[in-house]
Amino acid sequence: MTFEPHRPTVPAGLRWSAATSAFQIEGSREADGGGRSIWDDYLERPGAIIDGSTGDPGGDSYRHPELDVALAAGLALDRYRFSIPWARLQPDGRGNGNTAALDHYSRFVDLLLEAGVTPFPTLFHWEMPSAMEAEGGWLSRDTVARFADYVAIVADRLGDRVEHWYTLNEPAMTTLQGYAVGALAPGKQLLFDALPTVHHQLLAHARASEALRARGAAQVGLLNNHTWVLPLHDTAEDQQAAALYDIIHNRVFSEPLLTGGYPDLEALGLPAMPVHDGDLEAIVRSIDFYGINFYNPTTITAADAASPIPFDIVPTPGVPVTGFGPEWPIMPSALRDLLIDLHARHPEMPPVIIGENGASFPEPDDAGRVEDPARIDYLAGHIAAVAEAIDAGVPVEEFTVWSLLDNWEWADGYTQRFGLVHVDFETGERTPKASYDWYRDLIASAKAAATTTEESR
Repeated sequence: MTFEPHRPTVPAGLRWSAATSAFQIEGSREADGGGRSIWDDYLERPGAIIDGSTGDPGGDSYRHPELDVALAAGLALDRYRFSIPWARLQPDGRGNGNTAALDHYSRFVDLLLEAGVTPFPTLFHWEMPSAMEAEGGWLSRDTVARFADYVAIVADRLGDRVEHWYTLNEPAMTTLQGYAVGALAPGKQLLFDALPTVHHQLLAHARASEALRARGAAQVGLLNNHTWVLPLHDTAEDQQAAALYDIIHNRVFSEPLLTGGYPDLEALGLPAMPVHDGDLEAIVRSIDFYGINFYNPTTITAADAASPIPFDIVPTPGVPVTGFGPEWPIMPSALRDLLIDLHARHPEMPPVIIGENGASFPEPDDAGRVEDPARIDYLAGHIAAVAEAIDAGVPVEEFTVWSLLDNWEWADGYTQRFGLVHVDFETGERTPKASYDWYRDLIASAKAAATTTEESR
């Protein structure tokens, strides 16, 4: 299958979405009695954030939610993915919910519904309350029950209008970057001793799913960050290193959800998961869709024998890169191959949602119109890759652009811009980019084609 630049083949019936997360766009970190999160702690570490920024005011979305809703409505999105931060809703990670914050998100849901956009909240986008992290965070099994309590509080308030939920965003990044190597909050460097956080996150998702379904949820799932793993050389050593990385980044998260069991970690010399009776049974029946965030492939080579980790991540040869440089190579075919491979291994898997896909490129800071053909090419290529996967039988139902707005990009601060909409972080002014117009027109043409097809039947 081929596609013209900027005009990918669009699968009929695909839903269209865009996404943001609270800590990255809201600002107002202490408004309405919000609590302290691990990101409030992390950003205070000297040198932790590349530009020394704090994420406040960011896009100032907490004080001006109507601006974001208008932009989502202007795209004619089917659904808008946003996050509800645990630390703002339950400042200490336990006890009653913060009424003022609950009121805020209730109003936000109403604004979306009035604009004809279905709300699709994420209940954990890395904003662990600091008090919970001090008690062990995702290393502690107690966090599972605390998370389920928080989810129940949110669903009790919003569940009469919200039917579709993401529980967790990218547990792989929380484990690998947050607990294993310290590149993200909470900044721990436990290497393979971080693996218990995998199981506790998946179990927390399962318990949250039970709470949401008990309160009328129609769709519940989580979002795994997946990557297509490539060996640098066609050697037994690099093939083995790539296979191990694939297990750690992908399969240790996908297989419990899709098969009810973990890969054999002990056979690889890794710690076993802290599984209790009934855990895997709860996890395997906990999703109504399989959520995938995808940005790039990962190329692996065998590490030096003295390394504490048996693989090295290296640049992917022969492909262009995003504003992050070699860290984020651009290879749309990797998304197609990932989807087809996952479906081949799990042919009975539920519908698939692409919960994030997008790219950052250098852009000016000041308000103004941005022409961003590189982002358009990136998105067009990945949508075409999704079309190819659908043609191969993969049940993809939704595509989500990251991100609706330029945002505070975690440890990279304001140095990376992912948005369809430019944000001047000094003034808060929002200016749709060329990619916003392109995505709006793509959605309109896709919906018009679907209507014509339906009428012709």
